[in-house]
Amino acid sequence: MPHWTPDDINWAAFDASKLDPDTLMVVKAAAMVERNAGDYTAYLSTVFKGDDEFLSIAAEWQIEEVQHGDMLGHYAELADPNFNFAARFKKFTDIYQVPQDVAASVRGSRTGELLARCIVETGTSSFYSALRDATDEPVLKDLCHRIAGDEFRHYKTFYVFMKRYIQQEGVGIFRRAMVAAGRIKETDDDELASAWHAANDPEGMEYDLARCNREYAGRAYAVYRQKHAERAVNMVLKVVGFDPQGWLGARAKAFAVKKMQSRVAQMKPAA
Repeated sequence: MPHWTPDDINWAAFDASKLDPDTLMVVKAAAMVERNAGDYTAYLSTVFKGDDEFLSIAAEWQIEEVQHGDMLGHYAELADPNFNFAARFKKFTDIYQVPQDVAASVRGSRTGELLARCIVETGTSSFYSALRDATDEPVLKDLCHRIAGDEFRHYKTFYVFMKRYIQQEGVGIFRRAMVAAGRIKETDDDELASAWHAANDPEGMEYDLARCNREYAGRAYAVYRQKHAERAVNMVLKVVGFDPQGWLGARAKAFAVKKMQSRVAQMKPAA
């Protein structure tokens, strides 16, 4: 069961004067991705067939992720009465689907699959933490705080199961690093771009991957501060198997901050 419900949110506290249009556009796109957890859970049911304990956890994860999408979608409708979340979400799922015709993890192992999941939860927990700290709109701040907490808890859960599978499968640190790098690179794939297109582009506008990635990244990365980037790096290094406080951690955090700043500057004209 979810750790919080829609009744815990004081929707009446919404203050439109404290919400900027760029933030609302990012929220609309995020709602699409969160709501689509069912497809990924179906994929996990194939990858982890026979591991009933994990599949039970994955089912609970799905419920919470779907709630995130529904709550963000409801918020978007509250902020923009012309926004139809159900219709926009259907448009998203018509464009983007999680592959289901697989017999095993596309990451090469169950360890790799769980590591990739940790990378995603790192991204979402850091993003919602950054958005929470960047906005003054009270309802969005509360939503982001609750979602960020859920995502960090998910990260810890997947990490526990990943360590079990490392012992079973013997996936080494080099291979884990490659999986992590590959999953991070996938942030520029169709999922976020098509979510942006479905959530924000006017009807009839053609989908363009590069354009939609620029539109999303220019706004989403702008909310990050140094502490959010550094925390994300710590979480990634931990699941790979490196010491976040070592020399590699220091170099990685410095690189991540510069990369984030560079990307925001590069994408800013689009936003």
